[in-house]
Amino acid sequence: MKKIVILISGVGSNMRALLEARLPCTIAAVISNRADAEGLRTAQQHGIATAVVSHQDFSDRESFDASLAQTIDGYRPDFVVLAGFMRILTPDFVNRYVGKLVNIHPSLLPAYTGMHTHARVLQDGVKIHGCTVHFVTADLDHGPIIIQAAIPVLPGDTEHTLAARLLDQEHRVYPQAIRWLCQDQIELDHHGHVNLRFPKQVGYALISPGLE
Repeated sequence: MKKIVILISGVGSNMRALLEARLPCTIAAVISNRADAEGLRTAQQHGIATAVVSHQDFSDRESFDASLAQTIDGYRPDFVVLAGFMRILTPDFVNRYVGKLVNIHPSLLPAYTGMHTHARVLQDGVKIHGCTVHFVTADLDHGPIIIQAAIPVLPGDTEHTLAARLLDQEHRVYPQAIRWLCQDQIELDHHGHVNLRFPKQVGYALISPGLE
């Protein structure tokens, strides 16, 4: 059975979704860069080992990433899963786990990389928003896409309402992506695209606003 390590910085709601999803893998540890991260207590309540590597203890990103990698490698995971880990990782760290480092981002990548995605979507008048699970590469928020979920942007939406509605979908697709990984159902082709070994594509469209 494959092993994963989850990295968090705060509450870890996506981490909780993974813990509760009964995934076909061993969650070896939850690691945070913040000792006060609420998600650490959640992991401990689920009987998961926890560790803290505080970025404040290091003078630069490279030193922090090296210590973080050493801690991760102690658990010998097959995959490293970012679940609200609020640190930009160095290229050396990312390359160390190429094809094994996974993240979820609150937009339909490659659109709206970076921060404040919900505010930017509302500012631009976008009608369909979403989230993306992807492999992490040194090019921020541009790694191969595993799965996406889309939701309509509703009249009167705020950053809060949009984020809350999208979070429900994050909690659905992230466990699915990790399940596929742990069951060896994902492969990268020579174009750097993700293919499912047993595709289950559903052929329907999300149209927003809806047609009359």
